[in-house]
Amino acid sequence: MSVTPQLDDKYYQVAPRRSLGERLVILARDRIFDDFMRICRPGPDDPVLDVGVSDVVNDAANVLERKYAWPERIVAAGLGDLAGFRAAYPRVTAMGIAANRPLPFADGVFAVATANAVLEHVGSPAAQLAFVRELCRVARKVFITVPNRFFPIEHHTAIPLLHFWDSSFARACAALGKSEWAREENLILMSMGRLAALAPPDTAFSIGYTGILLGPLSSNLFLFIDRT
Repeated sequence: MSVTPQLDDKYYQVAPRRSLGERLVILARDRIFDDFMRICRPGPDDPVLDVGVSDVVNDAANVLERKYAWPERIVAAGLGDLAGFRAAYPRVTAMGIAANRPLPFADGVFAVATANAVLEHVGSPAAQLAFVRELCRVARKVFITVPNRFFPIEHHTAIPLLHFWDSSFARACAALGKSEWAREENLILMSMGRLAALAPPDTAFSIGYTGILLGPLSSNLFLFIDRT
């Protein structure tokens, strides 16, 4: 029996089901969820927007939908038809969106907007800035998480250490037949400096480590913007 490839399959190639890689991803995303709840403090009546949900349904993907106590308050936006997502999370409102287009929501309609492992894939620094501004437009609080480029193993390719520098990462990707990951339109490796540069001026924001906590080598970074 053939299996139809899904839009987000490529993001899980280095963490197949029941592997050590998948267990580490689950550990990291469970910690990200805990930090989301601690920092954003959403309540049972707060509408929450989750941008970039995955059409891959497994124990590592879509952590907010897996764990949130009030799923009926979530609007989940993602690419593709999201058929598997809708079946897995019937209490969540799922909506299709287009890449690099304005979000189809009114200003300030959500209490919180979040995006996990999305910002690094939107295509360019200018597109990243537009993405962050759109989240800030539709929500009063914004919580964005990205892989930390200084985690010892690169998340998408499993290349160790060489991803600390763009030039060595590009050479390693070329040598291993993974050149797509060295292209800006597919992946921008994120650091605290790159994340801070995307925070809108004149807004309160904080940046920190999340996921698997190893100090500067932690697996993930977060950007929290509070417009309240």
